[in-house]
Amino acid sequence: MVDHAVHAAAHGTRAGAILSGDEADALEAGRKLFALPCRFVWAAQALDGLPGTTLPEIAFAGRSNVGKSSLLNALVGQKALARMSSRPGRTQQLNFFEVERRLMLVDMPGYGYAEAAKAVKQDWQEMMFAYLRGRPVLGRVMLLLDARVAVKPADAAAMELLDRAAVVYQLVLTKADAVSEAALAARRAEVVALARRRPAAHADVLVTSSESGAGIAALRAALAPFAAGAERGWRGT
Repeated sequence: MVDHAVHAAAHGTRAGAILSGDEADALEAGRKLFALPCRFVWAAQALDGLPGTTLPEIAFAGRSNVGKSSLLNALVGQKALARMSSRPGRTQQLNFFEVERRLMLVDMPGYGYAEAAKAVKQDWQEMMFAYLRGRPVLGRVMLLLDARVAVKPADAAAMELLDRAAVVYQLVLTKADAVSEAALAARRAEVVALARRRPAAHADVLVTSSESGAGIAALRAALAPFAAGAERGWRGT
């Protein structure tokens, strides 16, 4: 029911659309959650440095230039919570952001950067797989894809990793403002078909733009149910 309402809300926020009660409730829950303060609490460069938490976690993954930091900033309504580096692929750590003792957002290191050493890429895969398999509070991974370009081999490899880890992930198109409406519709249809072929992928594909704000309300609505019932917050290592 919740996922259906979110899906409908994502397509019902267009001008002139009328939302059902469930759709409006989903959007309002997302708005209220991400109106709460969000702060950086921890960074981990290795698995033994992960913070202890009872909060549900939502992880964000994607290629190094997919616009992950911009999307996270738009999601929480802050301009500089997640840092945007001028050197893609530079950050090789997990960054944790707490939404007012309700939800933890995890910014995963970008993958697929061409200049990264082969050993670094292997280390990234090993660390991410271990995190994905061994984190019981992980609710979902949001895998970001650039709406302007086709799925890259690095994206396919990330999906394989998530499928092997048996972690539910949801595909999110970014930079939707940078393509025409017709191209975006075709791109979304392509990614929806891709999601249906992946064993661990969520069926619904979100379309977003951190620049225009398109799809941000639907993304918030999709994440809000994970925060329900979370009563205890970050307690360090």
